[in-house]
Amino acid sequence: MALVTGASSGIGEATAVALAAEGATLAVAARRRDRLEALEERLGNDTDVLVIETDITDEAAARAMVAATVREFGRLDILLNNAGVMLLGPIVDAPVEEWSRMVHINLLGLLYSTHAALPHLLKAAETDPRRVADVVNVSSVAGRFARQGSGVYNATKFGVGAFSESLRQEVTRRHVRVSLIEPGATRTELASHNRPEVLEGISASFGQTELMQADDIAESIVFTVTRPRHVAVNEVLIRPTEQER
Repeated sequence: MALVTGASSGIGEATAVALAAEGATLAVAARRRDRLEALEERLGNDTDVLVIETDITDEAAARAMVAATVREFGRLDILLNNAGVMLLGPIVDAPVEEWSRMVHINLLGLLYSTHAALPHLLKAAETDPRRVADVVNVSSVAGRFARQGSGVYNATKFGVGAFSESLRQEVTRRHVRVSLIEPGATRTELASHNRPEVLEGISASFGQTELMQADDIAESIVFTVTRPRHVAVNEVLIRPTEQER
């Protein structure tokens, strides 16, 4: 049983589809209910799906999301923290509301969701059929390498990496695996929320690069959570072949 945040598009949507193909039951969460309902319809009657319209930056809403999932399905085996935004640009004279938005979604929302889910994941790791549970945090190549024009986005993703490693050390002997997925340039909606001048810079940097697709990242996530109980894939850095940094 998997809970996927940011499931209304991109990597979250693709991973929900891929997990369903593996036979998972799903709770799909995001702010855009219409997109979630379209995903539910796409998955069809063969997959049990719970649609949760929510804003994970609200701690109470994040807790309610997890509670609704467990109430519906009786357990939680996999949490995919995928929701996030990437708002780039110089630090000097930056619109600080963009910083606040990234910190709240990329970092605090992930923390709230994980904290709420952990008791249920620890319980699932003690019971059949899997006797292992997974927290998968979608970070970025920006969580490994800082770049000019990406400072606060870098800060949020470096934070996700630090939190993930600390949590891994805390729960790994209890068979809750914590995995960090770090995609490079991927063709999703992520970049589209930037200001026009920032979009021009992104296009100049990656316009000639063959980007990855959301399905490419979903395959890595499914691989990670389907390893045998004694195997933990802790970190996956995945870039387009043509991406240099």
